[in-house]
Amino acid sequence: MSITFEPAASVAEGVRDGEYDPLEVVESVLERIDERGDVTNAYVTVLHEDARRRAEEVRERVEAGDELPLAGVPVGVKDLSHTKAGVRYTMGMKPLADNVAEETSTVVERLEAAGAIVVGTTNTPELGHRVRTNNKLVGPTSTPFDPERNAGGSSGGSAAALADGLCTVATGSDVGGSLRIPAACCGVVSVKPTYGLVPRTNRVNGYRGHTPVGVLGPMARDVESLAIALDVTVGVDHRDPFSVPAPDDYRAAVAGAPDPSTLRLAYSPTLSFLAVEPEVREAVEATLSALRDAGATVEEVPLETPPKGDLTYAYTVAVTTYFATAVAEIDAALGGDLMEDHGEDLPTSLHSIVSMGESHDVSEYARVDLPRTRLYHAVREALEGYDALVCPTVATPPLTHDESLPTTIDGESASGLPTDWSLAWPFNMTGHPVVNVPAEPVGGLPIGMQLVGEPFSEARLLGVARVVEETCPWDYPGDVS
Repeated sequence: MSITFEPAASVAEGVRDGEYDPLEVVESVLERIDERGDVTNAYVTVLHEDARRRAEEVRERVEAGDELPLAGVPVGVKDLSHTKAGVRYTMGMKPLADNVAEETSTVVERLEAAGAIVVGTTNTPELGHRVRTNNKLVGPTSTPFDPERNAGGSSGGSAAALADGLCTVATGSDVGGSLRIPAACCGVVSVKPTYGLVPRTNRVNGYRGHTPVGVLGPMARDVESLAIALDVTVGVDHRDPFSVPAPDDYRAAVAGAPDPSTLRLAYSPTLSFLAVEPEVREAVEATLSALRDAGATVEEVPLETPPKGDLTYAYTVAVTTYFATAVAEIDAALGGDLMEDHGEDLPTSLHSIVSMGESHDVSEYARVDLPRTRLYHAVREALEGYDALVCPTVATPPLTHDESLPTTIDGESASGLPTDWSLAWPFNMTGHPVVNVPAEPVGGLPIGMQLVGEPFSEARLLGVARVVEETCPWDYPGDVS
C-alpha cells in the first residue's frame, strides 16, 4: 500500500518505531497534493514549508520519547470552523482571500499535540452553506471517483483529499450533513458527534444557537483512524461553554468491535418521509444483506415523524438563522458589512439564506423546537432495542458539478432543495450522533450509509462501523500496492 493511503495507526506506529521518517511521510503527501491538485481541487492553501517544519518537530518529539497517537499523520483542515494561527482562513469566501487566522482552534491544537501534521486547508463552499463544494475563490472540488462529479459539501475538500490520498485524517463541520454528504460522495467515513463532544473555539459567540444544529467532527478513510482522531479531539475546553467530558475510548471500542451475530440494526430506507432513488436503496440493502449473512439482525422499522412540511420548515428556520448569525459574527470580528461591502463576490444563494435568516423573529425561532422534539422522540423510539438505526445518506449517487438538485426522486416530486435530496439534516435537528460508512458502490460511484445512535453512543456506532468495514471492505481509485 502506498504510504499516502496507509491508515493513521500504521503511519503513527511506523513513525514511533523509526520505520518512517515523518518528513518523508509529509513529502510523499505534499508531492501527491501537487500532482493531483488540478484533478480534485481539494485544497485552498497547502502548507509546504510549515508541514516540513512540523515534521522535524515531530521527529524530535518521538526521539524524546513522547507517546504520540498521531505521530507524523498528515491532516487536512477544513477552511471553516478550524483555524491555524498565521495561516490563511477564508471560509471559502473570495472577500476573505487574504484573511489570516490569529489563533489556532481547539481541534487543531489537539491534533498537533497528538503529533499530527497539518498539510493544508481544504475547500468548502462559502461559509459552508451548500451541499456541494464550489465557490468563487478556488472553484469546485471533485470526487476522485469521477472528476466530473462534485465531492459534496460542505466538507468536500476534506473528503476528496482523503479519498485521493492527499491526507490521512481530516476535519469537518456539519450543520445539515456537511460531514456525511461529502463522505458519502467520496467513499470515506465520518462522524457527526453529539453536540459538545468536540469543542469549538468561538470567542465572538460561544453561545451560537441555543438550540444548536452545527457540530465539528473528524473524517478518515478507515474506522480506526476515525476513532483515533475522535479520541484526541473530544473533551472539555473551557473556551466552549457547551463542551462536555469525553465519555469513552473510541479506539478501544473499534478494537473490541462486536461479533456481527450480536448486532441488531433498525433499517429505515426513507426515514418515513423522504424519497430515495432505487439504485441507492439497493446499494444500502446489499450492504445490509451482507451483514445479515454475517449473522446480524436487520429489521425495517417505521418512524412516527411529524409531517414533512413541518420538519423542513423547522430546519429552514434553524439553519438560515445559523448562517445569518455566522455572518454577524464575521462582521463583528473583522469589521464592516460582509454582505453589503462584498455582495458581488458572494453567491446569490448565500445572500438568500442570510436574508431569510434575518427575517425570523424570536418566537418563530423558538417554536420550531416543537417539531424538532417530536422528531427526536421518533428517532429515539425507533432505536429502542437496536444498536443503530441505518438509512442512506443522500438520495442519489454523487451529482455532477453543474447538475441541479433533483426535482424528482424515485418518481416522486422533489423541491430541488437539499432537504429533499439529503437524509442527513434530520439528525442535526435531533442531535443524534451519526457515523457515515460507504455502502455498496453504484456504477463505480460511492454511496453513503448512515449509522445513527443515541446521544453519546459514538463508541457503539464506531464498533458497528468496524463490522461494516470488515464485512464489506471499500477501496479508492488511487490506492495502489
